Amino acid sequence: MSVSLARSNASAGMKDFASEVGAQGPVRVIGGRTQWNRGRKAASAGDLSENSVREITAPTGVLSVEPAELIVRVSAGTLWGDLDRALESAGMLCPLDAPTERSTVGGILSVGESGFRRLRYGHIRDLLLEAHYVNSAGLIVKAGAPVVKNVTGFDLCRLLVGSIGTLGLIGEVVLRCRPRPQQQVWFESATANPFDVRDRLYQPSFIGWTGDKTCVCIEGSPVEISAERTSLRTTSADWAECGPYAIPGGRRISVRPSDLRRAPEEFVGQTWLAEIGVGVIHLGGTDSVVARPALSASVQQLNEDLKRAYDPSGRFNPGVQP
Repeated sequence: MSVSLARSNASAGMKDFASEVGAQGPVRVIGGRTQWNRGRKAASAGDLSENSVREITAPTGVLSVEPAELIVRVSAGTLWGDLDRALESAGMLCPLDAPTERSTVGGILSVGESGFRRLRYGHIRDLLLEAHYVNSAGLIVKAGAPVVKNVTGFDLCRLLVGSIGTLGLIGEVVLRCRPRPQQQVWFESATANPFDVRDRLYQPSFIGWTGDKTCVCIEGSPVEISAERTSLRTTSADWAECGPYAIPGGRRISVRPSDLRRAPEEFVGQTWLAEIGVGVIHLGGTDSVVARPALSASVQQLNEDLKRAYDPSGRFNPGVQP
């Protein structure tokens, strides 16, 4: 694992960010507030009142785009839409797939919820190669490196993903990118078996199932699209092209991919969409504050140990449980 204090080689934006974070007092980073309720407790956070928490913003800007290496260095406060447009001009894609263009890069990583193309591109944590963050002592720390290699012990760079700003405050990251697909096509069918579709397609970006309809997103070159279209026809279902599917914006539930078959019985009367092959179910409704699912004793203990180790005074993002 590559972890080091990064003082001299930190960017000016990171130094200003660390100075603003400081070494004392409760503090949280404000992004686009597009997923503000993720992990937030409904009750007040211990002895810390909301009025006592300083709210700051992370630095912004796309710092470098390297098409030959398929990586991008970007400040955490950069809007997802701005990053995507910068990568598009270079023929690159970083499939963070934020809820809206107003989401910030740091916020997307901190929440740690993969976008709709996880089936093709993997979990969002695998996109993060290097992170510069501010620790609880107000120091800049570099974790990871802009190369792909194995690590021993905790991979701190990826440990920050999904921590919702409770272990360290992300200021700058290096992200893994992919060549941008030439085309994106969506199909839907009211007669297709979504699990049969998963078995027949080579590399779909997304397969969604609502109980009534199956929707598929295919990306790639014209040749790849044509081949996948032919595979769809072998499912003996009626397919029609459609626009991008709207994913319900309420709660997300993670289950075993094989357990998705029971979704129609478990969510009767609700609006839901299951990501086939991934094991995520999106429920309709608003993204309200909800109780965190109960954790096993061992996992709960590990979370508490990590929090004590990386933020012993509990000053980062009080009122949130990752």
